[in-house]
Amino acid sequence: MMAQYHGLKADFPDTLLFYRMGDFYEMFYADAERAAALLDITLTTRGQSAGQPIPMAGVPFHSVDGYLARLIKLGESVAICEQVGDVATSKGPVERKVVRVVTPGTLTDAELLSDKSESLLLAVFPGTRQRCGLAWLAVTQGQVHLTECTADELPGWLDRIGASEILLPADAPDTLLRSAQAVRSAGRAPSVTHRPEWQFDAALGRRKLLDQLQTASLAAWHAEELPQAHAAAAALLAYAEHTQGRALPHLQGLLVERAGELIDLPATTRRNLELTQTLRGEDAPTVFSLLDTCRTGMGSRLLKSWLLSPPRDRTVAQQRLGAIGALREHGLAERVRTLLKGTSDVERISARLALGQVRPRELVALRQTLQKQELPALIQQSLEPYLAQISEALAPPTEAAALLQAALLDEPAALVRDGGVIAPGLDAELDELRGIADNCDAFLVALEARERERTGIANLRVQFNKVHGFYIEVTQGQAAKVPDDYRRRQTLKNAERFITPELKAFEDKALSAQERALAREKWLYEQLLVQLQPHVPALTRFARALATLDALAALAERSLTLNWQAPDFVREPCIDIRGGRHPVVEARLQETTGAPFIANDTALGPKARLQIITGPNMGGKSTYMRQVALIVLLASIGSYVPAARCRLGPIDAIHTRIGAADDLANAQSTFMLEMTEAAQILHGATAQSLVLMDEIGRGTSTFDGLALASGIAAHLHDRTQAFTLFATHYFELTEFPKTHHGAFNMHVSAADTSERGGQDIVFLHELQPGPASRSYGIQVARLAGVPTAVVNHARHALARLEAGAQEAQRQVDLFTPPPAEAAAAEPSAVEWALAGIDPDALSPRDALEALYRLKKLADAG
Repeated sequence: MMAQYHGLKADFPDTLLFYRMGDFYEMFYADAERAAALLDITLTTRGQSAGQPIPMAGVPFHSVDGYLARLIKLGESVAICEQVGDVATSKGPVERKVVRVVTPGTLTDAELLSDKSESLLLAVFPGTRQRCGLAWLAVTQGQVHLTECTADELPGWLDRIGASEILLPADAPDTLLRSAQAVRSAGRAPSVTHRPEWQFDAALGRRKLLDQLQTASLAAWHAEELPQAHAAAAALLAYAEHTQGRALPHLQGLLVERAGELIDLPATTRRNLELTQTLRGEDAPTVFSLLDTCRTGMGSRLLKSWLLSPPRDRTVAQQRLGAIGALREHGLAERVRTLLKGTSDVERISARLALGQVRPRELVALRQTLQKQELPALIQQSLEPYLAQISEALAPPTEAAALLQAALLDEPAALVRDGGVIAPGLDAELDELRGIADNCDAFLVALEARERERTGIANLRVQFNKVHGFYIEVTQGQAAKVPDDYRRRQTLKNAERFITPELKAFEDKALSAQERALAREKWLYEQLLVQLQPHVPALTRFARALATLDALAALAERSLTLNWQAPDFVREPCIDIRGGRHPVVEARLQETTGAPFIANDTALGPKARLQIITGPNMGGKSTYMRQVALIVLLASIGSYVPAARCRLGPIDAIHTRIGAADDLANAQSTFMLEMTEAAQILHGATAQSLVLMDEIGRGTSTFDGLALASGIAAHLHDRTQAFTLFATHYFELTEFPKTHHGAFNMHVSAADTSERGGQDIVFLHELQPGPASRSYGIQVARLAGVPTAVVNHARHALARLEAGAQEAQRQVDLFTPPPAEAAAAEPSAVEWALAGIDPDALSPRDALEALYRLKKLADAG
């Protein structure tokens, strides 16, 4: 047996091997020691090897899912080794083999997956000429994604995809490994798995994709000229097939993603806007938790993908808005949602069906969903074109429904091995075997009555025990009446036990009936899965249509419940919002206090691109900035928005620099992190970007911070020309609009209600034109519970500082060019010309001409 174990383990040296022995999955040697430490299970020993006890640890097979879930969360992978041979006919150890490998990126079990999120597997090929290839998939979906990017763009792609497991070539550079390990998805770093370099082969990847799609060309998907992505796809598909122990017939979709097609949402933006997780790492309250009233898990997952991948092109958003508008009419959305209630997760069931891992109760749930015929007819009532497309895809495969109806009981056992899965009437042999097992007692009673009548032995008994099986027992005094066809089986002190041909035949059937019935059921179930395979593509299309309808109906319900309005898309650059509200904050206010949310307007356009926002802490500056970004994002995914009106021009990115925190793991202080994020924005933002800058420069000294804030504001205004919301406590920045025509001041208002020097403050949360008149910082400190003595000391100190500033300080103009001696000198014309000369590349004539040019420039200067 241990020789068999070593042979299997050799194929999975870096993976925990769960080796099935009876009712347990056992682990040996280093696997046992590692699993015992990770799972806190008992470490024992079994036999010896080289004179040393063999460490062993195990988990019960019936509760293995819980242990697998814990290991996957720790980034471990597990190879599941099952008995595949027949115990009765095996000589020596029963044949075993690894039937699948469970890894963080290839999960398919419902018990290991969240209903609302996917487990993604990503392969990255470093490529050549600084060009990387990426390929990724969720095994429970039917689509492969491809893209190519530069090395500089790679971290952004890794963040956006958020894979659970990343495949890298064994010879991948350290920089690539560090980039992969730096990614955080749901607060955890992905598992990194190294694969042999030869698996990253472009020709092999293209061939695998062609085989998977059953086509002769990838041109229809615009995927022919992506050799680096093809190489990544080769490793991706090979690894997915390796872990599942079979081909992946349900993967029949391909999507090529390109950087210019999506609105850029950097990791900082997703975090600061709390799209799917709060800043504390919780799942609610977030934008997604507010939006997600979907009736199915597949609808929730699709809605989340919409939220995180908004397209730049407005065609898809317009389609969705049209469908939502139609669903809002005449209560259609609520009727759709009523019919969707109780719908099974067809997407994941179809994937597990294709992989041969689907369970009986999942198929029954699928059958019940396929039998719902009302949805297509209901949405056909709408004349909206997008809903009409969805309605056509909602036609369920009737043959699959008929197969499921004929084959399965209404309430089958959880597992095939438990029996009680196949419906009566499907198979005569199974019905007979079940009849034997179910009617055993009745047969024995009838046989006993017949034999008593035939033999005249009144005390004759037909009985059973595990040692001798079935027998007819006759007392010694009646033995002379025994017929000739009785064969003696056992002699007792006072009785004789016999068997008859009829009883022997029944015994042969009865003793093996249950075992044979279970084997027959398993075979019939496997045949059912084979018969359903041709219907997997149709089931996948049906699932996508259901998920799309579910997500659209949820957005329609939210728009009605929360009083949201449809946005208008325009070609000219603008963000024009009337009565905008922060969706999550407004919902929380309604839940907790019932107080109304104070709506605010936003007007950004070609002549007004940068808002300088001042006002007190807790006044609502950050809330206002975030709500503008969220309204832009919601409109871009095709949702109604929390505003009275919204006109939106082209948007290519949403960048945010909000909050302060250390990144100690990467040795970055608060200020270093702040400047790093600011630098990324300044390099990445364009004239079609929305930028949120909140309190930039506060991590250093006052003058340093003020100088940096003014420089960043000037860059965003003059060069980038992005739509910018720039919140600051540097009151000096309110002078910025005087010298920059595209900037203007706004402030959040507050009211001082005290008659004793302004110790009380009421935040009005209303945005008004012009700069704030004061900061109210000391009043906010008092409201926060800072001791009175500290507050009073601060008040007196502030009075002295303000008095001194009025007497001794003059206002520094931050927005005029610095004096020549203080500023970093711009290169002169001669210096620019010199910088462009390569002496080694000049001919004598070129050198002479260059000399004349330099003299002419020097004379002109």
